[in-house]
Amino acid sequence: MKNIKDETLGMWLGVVGVAMFAITLPMTRLATGSQDAPQLSPWFVTLGRAALAGVLSAVFLLVTRSPRPALHQWKPLGMAVLGNVIGYPLLLAYALRVVTASHAAVVTALLPLVTAAVAAWVLHQRARLGFWLCAIAGSLLVVVFSVLRASQGGHGFGFEWADLLLVGAVVAASLGYIYGAQVTPSLGAERVICWVCVMALPVTLPATLALWPTQPIATTSWLGFVYVGMFSMWIGFFAWYRGLALGGALRVSQTQLLQPFLSILASIPILGEPLDVVTLAFAAAVVATVVIGKQLSQPAPAPARGRHDKRAHVVYRD
Repeated sequence: MKNIKDETLGMWLGVVGVAMFAITLPMTRLATGSQDAPQLSPWFVTLGRAALAGVLSAVFLLVTRSPRPALHQWKPLGMAVLGNVIGYPLLLAYALRVVTASHAAVVTALLPLVTAAVAAWVLHQRARLGFWLCAIAGSLLVVVFSVLRASQGGHGFGFEWADLLLVGAVVAASLGYIYGAQVTPSLGAERVICWVCVMALPVTLPATLALWPTQPIATTSWLGFVYVGMFSMWIGFFAWYRGLALGGALRVSQTQLLQPFLSILASIPILGEPLDVVTLAFAAAVVATVVIGKQLSQPAPAPARGRHDKRAHVVYRD
């Protein structure tokens, strides 16, 4: 049994981790700039943030004398590299050159629900019908929001191509989470993100040096870049994983529901984006589908077995 002190600390660490992840959206927009005023390229931000986190991870693994992953662990770690190191940040960076961070917060609010759906697919878990109905409802809300924003922006009754990039980013992150979670029990939570970043270093470090910008870059853009490298890609995971361990995954994971609202609020002082009531309303509606869907995301009950039957349980981060 976890004591109340550990559970409280775990909840606070979870909130700290979620807050760090939430600020990723405005900080990425700050780093890349917009189409009208571009700063760092999305490729440089993606590879550079991973290189920065990779160097910090290598130091951590050396200092803690962490053992190398076993041969069978390299494949899921490699999938986590593709999803969390390359896919999610790259697609997000390109999208944020077109849409606001508040807009992106609504679409990425689907992440917990999509992660559960990917878990059902990859891990062959059976989910109840109610969960899939919530997933469809949440997706339809995002579609309506995206079409509404496109029409208001004078782009006609259709999608912004950036919305498709955001959906791709959510799917990539979900795949990375699920495959990374498969080796978390054996490697340890903090070491998973460290090994993922170190695995990518042979590519990310030379690519970062090759893509180093030659034109003047605003100081605020460099600050955004350093943030997504140190906090979004590295320190945030330490707080998040430790919070899950202390407070319990089911309880602490609920703090992730704060993420879209924190992203929207952080975009006001960082980017000067207005507080949009419509955006907040859609974010709240999407989060509501996530809350209900999470309650129904447990595998559907299977036929009863013998009293000595042992059932496997898989815990993943969403």
